[in-house]
Amino acid sequence: MNYHKLKFTLDPLLPAREILYADLDQLNFESIVDTADGVEAYIQEGQLNLDDLNVLMIHNLPGLKAEFSHEIIEQQNWNALWESQFEPITINENCIIRAPFHEAPDVEYDIIISPKMSFGTGHHETTFLISERLFNLDLEGVSVMDMGCGTGVLAIIAKKLGAGYTEGIDIENWAYQNSVENALMNNILNIIFIEGDARLLGERKFDLFIANINRNILSEDMPKYADSMNDGGTLLLSGFYNTDVEVLKQRGEECGLKFVNSTSKNNWALIQLEK
Repeated sequence: MNYHKLKFTLDPLLPAREILYADLDQLNFESIVDTADGVEAYIQEGQLNLDDLNVLMIHNLPGLKAEFSHEIIEQQNWNALWESQFEPITINENCIIRAPFHEAPDVEYDIIISPKMSFGTGHHETTFLISERLFNLDLEGVSVMDMGCGTGVLAIIAKKLGAGYTEGIDIENWAYQNSVENALMNNILNIIFIEGDARLLGERKFDLFIANINRNILSEDMPKYADSMNDGGTLLLSGFYNTDVEVLKQRGEECGLKFVNSTSKNNWALIQLEK
């Protein structure tokens, strides 16, 4: 798939950047990266009307200036771009996420990921936050669902940390195929990956439910997540900003889930809930 790449130049940088984050969240941008003078934001082609950018809240606030440039990033360019920029990601002293062409590190958890796009490698704050949190949980023998699995990296880490029955679901065909490829690359043969969405959850129950998706989908599908968790189970949510934490916390409580805590990295947030 192709992506829109928007490069925003902001003046003054703050609070304009924080306001723009809220604007772009409403438009369901998948990735936002801070730059020295603004942000770069990415969204799938077909999911953005450029006219929407002319009515952003930031344009209506006195004293703030936001200019942007736009280009289409073609699918065949993602691998080359990623390969030229991708450096190994250190999750902690025991875990490094790297590409196949990197030299193998001397760590206990050497995770190899070859994505079809640049998202899902651990570079994005949301993937990093969940990866880091997995190392703080006791996963020995627990059943795991990785909803919106992307490259499969979170399911792979969970499995390497001792998880039992593990599934991953993603609505994108490229993500489903890439997850299978990456699991095999890490010599993991017993993760079940499925192409689809939360409607495929059925009656299965999990001890750990992971969902790294945008806020709107998380809110809509939260009842399905709760129904698919065992009593005492843990839900890890990410894919949203700090400004969305209270909304999703309340949504979880409406579904019978108890808020445990939240953490953040560069305005992106993680919430842990329990059933």
